[in-house]
Amino acid sequence: MDECELVIFVSTVACSLAKCCSTDDLTIMSAVFSQLGDTLATILTKRQLCETTTKNNIISNLKDDNNSGNSKKDE
Repeated sequence: MDECELVIFVSTVACSLAKCCSTDDLTIMSAVFSQLGDTLATILTKRQLCETTTKNNIISNLKDDNNSGNSKKDE
């Protein structure tokens, strides 16, 4: 599914829900899905930061080993 198809799909789902759900139900679903999106964004941001930090630490350690003339095998 490409980007445009995804947008059309989400819009279709929203319109379908709007036709068959009460205003109260739509209000709750809107809040829940907003929180879900925000929470997933927070989790993904933290995951990316951890991965970046880990990669940077590995690169830094490799550079330190190369600069000192030592390798992990020599320890």
